[in-house]
Amino acid sequence: MLEFDVAQAQLAQAGNAPTKTEDCPLHQAQGRILAKSLTAHLDMPPADNSAMDGYAIRFADYQPGRGLPVQQRCYAGEQPQPLQAGQCIRIFTGSLIPEGADTVVIQEDATETDNVLLIDQAPKLGEHIRRRGEDVQKDSTLLEAGRRIGAAEIALLASQGYAQVPVYPRLKVGILTTGDELAELGTPLQAAQIYNSNGPMLAALVTGLGADPVHVLHAKDTFESLQQALNTLIADCDLIISVGGVSVGEKDLVKPAIEKAGGELDLWRVRMKPGKPVALARAQGKPIVCLPGNPVSAFAVFALLVSPLVRRMQGREQWLPPIEHAQLDSQPPFNDIRDEFIRVRAQRGDNGHTRLGVFSRQGSGVISSLPWSDGLARIPAGRQFKEGDLVPYYSWASWLV
Repeated sequence: MLEFDVAQAQLAQAGNAPTKTEDCPLHQAQGRILAKSLTAHLDMPPADNSAMDGYAIRFADYQPGRGLPVQQRCYAGEQPQPLQAGQCIRIFTGSLIPEGADTVVIQEDATETDNVLLIDQAPKLGEHIRRRGEDVQKDSTLLEAGRRIGAAEIALLASQGYAQVPVYPRLKVGILTTGDELAELGTPLQAAQIYNSNGPMLAALVTGLGADPVHVLHAKDTFESLQQALNTLIADCDLIISVGGVSVGEKDLVKPAIEKAGGELDLWRVRMKPGKPVALARAQGKPIVCLPGNPVSAFAVFALLVSPLVRRMQGREQWLPPIEHAQLDSQPPFNDIRDEFIRVRAQRGDNGHTRLGVFSRQGSGVISSLPWSDGLARIPAGRQFKEGDLVPYYSWASWLV
């Protein structure tokens, strides 16, 4: 069997990073991948300004009990007058610091009566002033290429005046489910049928990563149906994900259908549970990943093995998320052959450490464990673990975004 880490690394290299770029309006850039590093157009803040509502003074003018006449009231967006000696200027959060002022006294520490300011708390030199360029300096790097753009990145880019940004095209993913036993959602179940949960599940996982599931197709257990579906997916998609039908049974026709399309399928047995059977093929230069048919296994394999490939094909700077470590709340099962990935839920323990509660039923057919869990704990093969031990923790929050 192929070691899990080897399989993960090899699968991530099965696709190529994008080379084409396109411009995207900033307000539509959520979830897109930045194609070029961007630099700052201006200092932020662009000038010294007040961090609080208060009064701009010369620190040298402060003396306990001394009144300072209010020379001007200056709101954010207005140009203040140069501050005269022995006076103050009423300013507000974001107001420019007047020429000659070097300190802001917040309004809570002062009293204004008849246009004269009395300072109740001794100020500190330079207090409550945001200095020009203290956040971002002009010509510095704002964001590196390969960064996934979220609301925080959009805020930073907008503050620099970027109206549009260079991004990679959205990765187009095709999903193929197989099997006559799968019924379409919304239709009555026939005898020996189950509903097709893999199709919508994988489409949601693909969308969560910021890729575009352009086709979600289902093929019957005939060579012609599979061939037609594969032809459509290969023509329209950058990456194809299929579920089931890659074994050696009489109706496992995915392998010959891929070969007919000009591909060659390599069936892997990965040292992991759930999800041992995984297949990789390439047709017309496009990778095809075949997942096990069980929804829980398909979910786990997608999260751990396929999501790094998706991120790499999107052009992200980091395709392998960091792995956390947390304490087990109970003794996990022992497996001397395969690494077990058990469904867990993280919570903060009394000692401040993250503890992992384990779902009571870990069978690969227990779909209810997926919405309950928030990640997987890895239990390496051949090692005995007990409650409280630290184990690798693959959080959905890191691995499915």
